[in-house]
Amino acid sequence: MDLSTLLSDTLAGHRLTEEEGRFLLGATSGRDLFAIAAAADERRRERVGERVTFVRNQNLHVTNICKNTCGFCGFGRSPGAPGTYLFGEEEVRQKASLARERGVTEICPLSGVHPDFTLDTYVDLITWILEGAPGVDVHFCSPEEVSFVAAKAGISTIEVLKRLREAGLGTLQGTAAEILVDEVRRVICPRKCDTATWLCVIREAHAMGIRSTATIMYGAGETVADRVRHLALLREVQDEYGGFTELVPLTFIHQNTPLYRAGRAPPGATGREDLLLIAVARLFLDNFDHVQVSWGKVGPKMASLLLLAGGDDLGGTMFEDEVTVEAGAGEASYMDPATMARIAADLGRTLWQRSTTYDLLREEPSP
Repeated sequence: MDLSTLLSDTLAGHRLTEEEGRFLLGATSGRDLFAIAAAADERRRERVGERVTFVRNQNLHVTNICKNTCGFCGFGRSPGAPGTYLFGEEEVRQKASLARERGVTEICPLSGVHPDFTLDTYVDLITWILEGAPGVDVHFCSPEEVSFVAAKAGISTIEVLKRLREAGLGTLQGTAAEILVDEVRRVICPRKCDTATWLCVIREAHAMGIRSTATIMYGAGETVADRVRHLALLREVQDEYGGFTELVPLTFIHQNTPLYRAGRAPPGATGREDLLLIAVARLFLDNFDHVQVSWGKVGPKMASLLLLAGGDDLGGTMFEDEVTVEAGAGEASYMDPATMARIAADLGRTLWQRSTTYDLLREEPSP
């Protein structure tokens, strides 16, 4: 397979096959790597121009108690384990009020899937957040959580989505996807819903007009073929509904995770893999406008480079990210928009604040 021809054809409109995606993700020479990154950067420029975007958001951690305790996660705790916590109404309202004072437009509850949570719990959390911060986009609930509370209540996942939307859900989290290959899921997250369930809930949400992110968590031992299969499934869903706002690649933070400590996972992805995942995703997902660079996972300097390889969005300000910090990335809690503006300006681009669904809100001043 000739790389130059493939990249030229792709930029001219050819839709990559899974075999071609595997070929690109398997590149190892520097010359090939930079050619793929350059092609992805060109596709990025065609799709979104010379903007870098971010959302002024705040993560809101409710509990670290989780029924799943996935091997790739250093955050979740079993009930009764040392260091567990569960915030109630007063704490949630306080955190939401703080977000409002910070000018946040999106609140992202990011917690364990507590085994005692029900649909009413999620409805209450949305209500408390909106009362503390009226008008924010409550970016909440993964397909895993939707399927979990649906099973507990004995109702359909569609009914759960309707209740959440009525309560004020803005957008659905596309998390808990990890790798959408069941052989991999049985190793890294055996207690989570399977691939078919995740895809079903996402399709139902998109069909109802509830948009979501799409995520991929890579570097925990899956193969290149697994990564491409995951991207192919996302592309199929996007063809049907166009409901994904962006792809959010999440490189595996390994240091404090059970999988790594047990010798069952490698020490995360390499820089080569990080660059190729962003670049190939940009080229493969021809129906996605946005590819996010998660600065909390890769660090600000690598984030800058990934913006040259197809990425166009820096995610959010976050203010706190215990999930990533507990896994081993100690500087993942907050990035000032002024720092983001410096990164963008260094690449000859402008920084724009956006909404959760990518409406442009304001251009940030250059440093």
